[in-house]
Amino acid sequence: MKLDEYFALGQTQDLGSHIFTAEEIITFARKFDPQPFHLSEEAAKNSVFGALCASGWHTASMWMRHNLLHAAPREWAGEGPKPEFGPSPGFQNLRWLKPAYAGDTIRFARTSTAHRALTSRPGWRILNAHGEAFNSANEKIMGIDTAVLMKVA
Repeated sequence: MKLDEYFALGQTQDLGSHIFTAEEIITFARKFDPQPFHLSEEAAKNSVFGALCASGWHTASMWMRHNLLHAAPREWAGEGPKPEFGPSPGFQNLRWLKPAYAGDTIRFARTSTAHRALTSRPGWRILNAHGEAFNSANEKIMGIDTAVLMKVA
């Protein structure tokens, strides 16, 4: 198995889905994003959203959770040790295109786009990917370009 196969370069991976409940949306908002349209159904009705919706940070956090759950059980059949996920140097192009409303089932996906060796860290590569989230009407509600360091030796 080559790294391109292990990383599934160019293949969109289904990461699973999550139902955003009103209770969960409000709990997350109280802790991390206390804006009225995330805290109260009544306040949300009078907002630009028209209904209670999850914080974009909540949506992004759930994408990350599903991304990591999907990565954990992968089998390695290549030479040498199994690649290990390391830290992320950051992300780019995070876009919240539509809200995740209370009761919505949101599906998450990732497409690994490229990887390259790090000259400053022998035995490590950087893996780039594009993450997405879709509502039940298959409308894209979030996009993000990610990077993660991978130990390969």
